[in-house]
Amino acid sequence: MKLPSPPLRHLALLALPAAFLLGSPSQASDETASAVFAGGCFWCVEEAYDKVDGVTATTSGYTGGHTENPTYRQVTAGGTGHAEAVKVDYDPERVDYETLLYVFWRNVDPFAEDRQFCDKGASYRSAIFPMNAEQRALAEASREAMAERFDREIATEISDFDAFYPAEEYHQNYYAENRVRYNFYKSACGRVDRLEEVWGEEASASTAP
Repeated sequence: MKLPSPPLRHLALLALPAAFLLGSPSQASDETASAVFAGGCFWCVEEAYDKVDGVTATTSGYTGGHTENPTYRQVTAGGTGHAEAVKVDYDPERVDYETLLYVFWRNVDPFAEDRQFCDKGASYRSAIFPMNAEQRALAEASREAMAERFDREIATEISDFDAFYPAEEYHQNYYAENRVRYNFYKSACGRVDRLEEVWGEEASASTAP
């Protein structure tokens, strides 16, 4: 069964020029490390990590599935196995992976299964995609810490990283370039309220204490 595209996302995408329908991959510097996180709408995840000191670039895209070079429509319709995700390029001398994990958790609802906030479907699941053994060990330790903290099951997945496909160009930096439509979507989706309900003063953190 195919999932319908979320109405709020459709509203936020209205009036985009047709010229934006084709995207191009972002290239990371050889001097940076990379991490991949899925936390529902990649616009929101991109905004969260752009605020982190030491992050050098963020790219919205798709990962965790079996379809090569998927489109936004394919991913949100279901069947590709992919999740909306963000590749975070960062300077390890300025920020470490543990800090990125701290930021990740406080920008997701860790109890929601196959959805985040108003966006429903497996493409909006929360997940961490470790790119090496060290990242996996840290990711698993962080999820165990979350389970202990809340004393309940954590729905967020930890999945092996395979490939990352950059999303169409009009999705990149959407939150900054389409501020009015983005803020309407983010507010109506209930993201801020739910994060505050789960995390209190730690909600939407951009750094570790």
